[in-house]
Amino acid sequence: MERLASTSHPTHKSIGVLGLGIVGRAVAAHLRRRGFPVFVWNRSPRPVPNFVGSPGELANLCDYIQIFVSDDEALLQTVEPLSADLAPRHIVLAHSTVAPDSMRAAAEIVEPRGARFIEASFTGSKLAAEKGELVYYVGGTDEALREARPILEASSKEIIHIGAIGQASAIKIATNMITASSVQAAAEALALVQALGVPLEKFLEAMRANASHSTTLAMKLPKMLERDFEPHFSVKHMLKDMQIANEIALSRYLDLGLTAAARDQLLEQMQWNHGDDDYSSVARKYLLEARSAASEEPRMEAQDEQSDAGESVTGTTESEKPALKPQDANAISAQQPLLSFSGAGDGPAHTASRLRRGFLRQLLSRFSSGQG
Repeated sequence: MERLASTSHPTHKSIGVLGLGIVGRAVAAHLRRRGFPVFVWNRSPRPVPNFVGSPGELANLCDYIQIFVSDDEALLQTVEPLSADLAPRHIVLAHSTVAPDSMRAAAEIVEPRGARFIEASFTGSKLAAEKGELVYYVGGTDEALREARPILEASSKEIIHIGAIGQASAIKIATNMITASSVQAAAEALALVQALGVPLEKFLEAMRANASHSTTLAMKLPKMLERDFEPHFSVKHMLKDMQIANEIALSRYLDLGLTAAARDQLLEQMQWNHGDDDYSSVARKYLLEARSAASEEPRMEAQDEQSDAGESVTGTTESEKPALKPQDANAISAQQPLLSFSGAGDGPAHTASRLRRGFLRQLLSRFSSGQG
């Protein structure tokens, strides 16, 4: 993968940041520390410096616009009204983790105005953003990337040029597949160790010397043992990424069993009202305490309507309804199966149902052709 060459610092250019979630806020702060004039906008107003009234106003004030929104729909809904105020002087940098097709669709909205478009998906969550140590996977023309590099350098430790628009999004989804699956595997390993009566701390010690240890596990395993699920990258956002991966798999006839399993465990955490917790909270079902999952009522939380990027830092309030017994939870699951053939609803459960129907059709089709 090619790495970009550094260029001079365009101090006379103003930068706009759209979306003030965990990462958007941190990036704006790093840009200001580097001496850039920064203007910001968020769907819900924030009492922060240089907060403007609309994306169009941001475009009129700024030459570079960084977009930190959470999903495919939010990205397209952001660039559509923004496009009317774009001109050839603008470079739009989209940082959302979305499907490659959505990233290309956003570029097709921006570029007819003469503006240039860069996809700059990033890896690194709350701590990396606060330290200015994100890693950007970028796609776009060499010329646009050279000009925008000082902006990306303000909040990153590495910038990797992947290729054309859409290819960086593919890399980001693929890397998140490994991240989600490794944390799910770690949660299951902890369950086995606990079931056999071995101290969990010994597993942590052993993993530090194991070839399969990683930066992710170094961060997540201690938190999992402590049942500390403060969000650095939330369940709902990792679930969204695994849904994208599974949708791509269905469209390309790929059997991604681990990814589907990771998605299902994240979906379960959403149903238990833990969507705003860190995605490592998949360990919650395996590391049972006196107050286990049976003390909470499963329900699908409403989707976050705010188009902020990053993870929510607001804790989830536990249900005040009477505690459910495990058999009651099973009864609810039987009444409302994940594999639903209803066409209603747009939440993660509906998406999972649609994905499973598609995968079943694939299997039946292959079985039929094999029997023919």
